[in-house]
Amino acid sequence: MKIAIVGVPGSGKTTIFNALTRGRAEVTAYSPTLAPNTGVAKVPDFRLPVLEGIFRPKKTVPAEVSYTDIAGSLKTFGREGLGGEFLSYLTTADALLQVVRTFDDEKVPHPEGTIDPKRDIASLDLELAVSDLAIIERRLDKLETSLKGAKATERESYSKEQLLLQKVKTELERQIPIRQQGLATEELRMLSDYRFPTAKPMLVILNVGEERISEASQLEGEMSSLYPQFAVVALCGKLEMELAQLGDAEAREFREAMGLSAAALDRVIDLSYSLLGLVSFFTTASAELKAWTIPGGTPAPKAAGKVHTDMERGFIRAEVVGYSDLESCGSVAEARRRGLLRTEGKNYIIQDGDIVTFLFNI
Repeated sequence: MKIAIVGVPGSGKTTIFNALTRGRAEVTAYSPTLAPNTGVAKVPDFRLPVLEGIFRPKKTVPAEVSYTDIAGSLKTFGREGLGGEFLSYLTTADALLQVVRTFDDEKVPHPEGTIDPKRDIASLDLELAVSDLAIIERRLDKLETSLKGAKATERESYSKEQLLLQKVKTELERQIPIRQQGLATEELRMLSDYRFPTAKPMLVILNVGEERISEASQLEGEMSSLYPQFAVVALCGKLEMELAQLGDAEAREFREAMGLSAAALDRVIDLSYSLLGLVSFFTTASAELKAWTIPGGTPAPKAAGKVHTDMERGFIRAEVVGYSDLESCGSVAEARRRGLLRTEGKNYIIQDGDIVTFLFNI
């Protein structure tokens, strides 16, 4: 899963990036370069410690999320649509994470002169819509030319694409992003190759100052009501970055002392999973307990291919036990004795939390 972090300069994008990835990228008021920061976050999963107790693996590998912190001002690119390297970071991402500034800091003035989260959210929506419109207009011009000399078999396909793009264009001009246009599954499939930024799920992080941490939940609720189309999390990026540099036990003690709940960044990752409709399954081969991330609705052979392409090509069957069943049994042997260890075929849909052994032959 790849997520691109975007937002206006000075919003705290790099601070959030460091907090998520436990990185140490330089935090400056305005980045002097357009080079992105890239890093990986381990996905917290309450099931892993339980499974470690059952399987006693030599190594545990949690699932991962890749984050790209995109530097630069969106306005630099937005007049004629986002372009070049900046656009490539957005199009290759599975989802977008917008960092919205709500904190005051005289040392880091906001580019617009005032703190206004609603304005910043609307500004990004507009920039992304302009980018999508530029892509659509270029494609419509090419389709117009192609239709003039198209064969009958090609004409039907071109015309269908043209009508869909015109429909999407009309809604974008009304400032309705593609993700909110209520398009059918087949229509979204037709658009998938374009990788439109406004078609991607959006998660909004409200970056609050330390003096407003106690108001974070209230602010989150208010903004969630205003923007039901987004997943919204309010947190203090500066504090989360500092805690990310501590050991787990020390960070937990610090949170308890401050009366804070579990890490807000864990919620960010959980919401990212929900937005993208992802699930996790586990394998335990070669004394390694490993979590794998797949889209919900993935059949067993396709999930096997995530582990190794040979497993998908030579898939025979899968031995599966659900996490809750295994936890209650305490061992695979007991799960087998109770009839909870199942044999599933190629049509089985992997469920979140399944512990799977794939049998294959090549």
